[in-house]
Amino acid sequence: MGRLFGTDGIRGVANQYPITAETALETGRVVASVFTQKTDNPKIVIGKDTRISGDMLEHAVAAGICSMGVDVLLAGVMPTPAIAFLTRQAGADAGLVISASHNPFFDNGIKLFNKDGFKLSDDIENSIENMLMSGPTGHLCREIQKTGRVTLLENGNQLYMNFLKKSVPGNFSLNGLKVALDCSNGAVYRLAPDLFSGLGARVKTICNTPDGFNINKNCGSQHTQSLQKFVRDNGADIGLAFDGDADRLVAVDENGNEVKGDQILFIGAKYLKKQNQLKNNLLVTTVMSNIGLGLALKDSGINHAVSAVGDRYVLELMQTKGAVLGGEDSGHIIYLDHQTTGDGLLAALKLLEAMTAESKPLSVLIRMMTLFPQKLINIDVKEKPDIKTIPEISKEIELVEKQLGDKGRVLVRYSGTQPQCRVMVEGPSPEETEKYCRRIADAVQTAIGK
Repeated sequence: MGRLFGTDGIRGVANQYPITAETALETGRVVASVFTQKTDNPKIVIGKDTRISGDMLEHAVAAGICSMGVDVLLAGVMPTPAIAFLTRQAGADAGLVISASHNPFFDNGIKLFNKDGFKLSDDIENSIENMLMSGPTGHLCREIQKTGRVTLLENGNQLYMNFLKKSVPGNFSLNGLKVALDCSNGAVYRLAPDLFSGLGARVKTICNTPDGFNINKNCGSQHTQSLQKFVRDNGADIGLAFDGDADRLVAVDENGNEVKGDQILFIGAKYLKKQNQLKNNLLVTTVMSNIGLGLALKDSGINHAVSAVGDRYVLELMQTKGAVLGGEDSGHIIYLDHQTTGDGLLAALKLLEAMTAESKPLSVLIRMMTLFPQKLINIDVKEKPDIKTIPEISKEIELVEKQLGDKGRVLVRYSGTQPQCRVMVEGPSPEETEKYCRRIADAVQTAIGK
């Protein structure tokens, strides 16, 4: 039995351990025990995305929390960052999200926030995990006679939209802009169209009819092909693609070209610097960021700090270094002056703020940054041994790195949320990058692939 927590909560296939109703109930008990021991009138906020297993897990977690004498505020279908905000807004002791983010519908997971809306430290995660792994949790609530109540949080969408609108200037308007949205059949399928049309944009939307099974299916921030075509066909000024729980944003410019997280971060850093709002003149990203971002930041006189993969680690380094902007190429973008976690809708508003303030289309704003050709291959694996201990893989990595020299780089790592090994290569040309990435991926497949 392996570790429960990955890079972003507990995640796996729904109705299989650890994403079962039983484990969800026990997680509810343990979370209530850890976060509400010294609290009068304790309460925990729960949200979920649109996948079919959300109802089952939501009610199981709520039952576990209530068994500990703790009240539950059910926010319903809401973006993950909205739960971070609503936890603070409601004065709750913790926030919990039933979501597997960008994963397919058959996966699900449990993400956690503390009372301040931040993801948990490794120490607290370890404490929760140890309690869950030590056996049944029924003893935690054996003496509790006053169980918790469940209340629906009916105005969560409006509270969150009001919060988002406060992140941009009071005179901010999208009048005259045509905005195309890909809601990934996920948590923002109603909220995103309401937000952007309410700010004056002419909104066109795709993938906003969730049925429990189509979340992230060939759509959203990981699959922008449909949105790229939609932008071109409809003459939109920008396309905005979110993932299933909307903590990620990937954009599409007016010509139908994908604009990834690194590029959005560069635009944000440049704009904040111009507004004298880029604290410590610093942007924080991860080791997965494109080489081109680092070069563009250097040319722009902006400092760059690099963290491990995961928006939790980006946030930790931001707090350590005193940065207000950081994120990942995958589209997790944190504006720490406004929000405590990656927020796709907030990142979209800040991107549109830069566009409207500069009176420039998105394609022009990204010209100063040149992306190096990058290839990422995900290989399903049956186990996750240390890469360095597998001679056939480490040897292939060494050979590729030698051939690339200073004209590229290699990064091979395991996913923290799926049973996969991610092989990423950047190089001087698409052809070489593809070739080298395939070589390493083949070695991984042969050694530990399913």
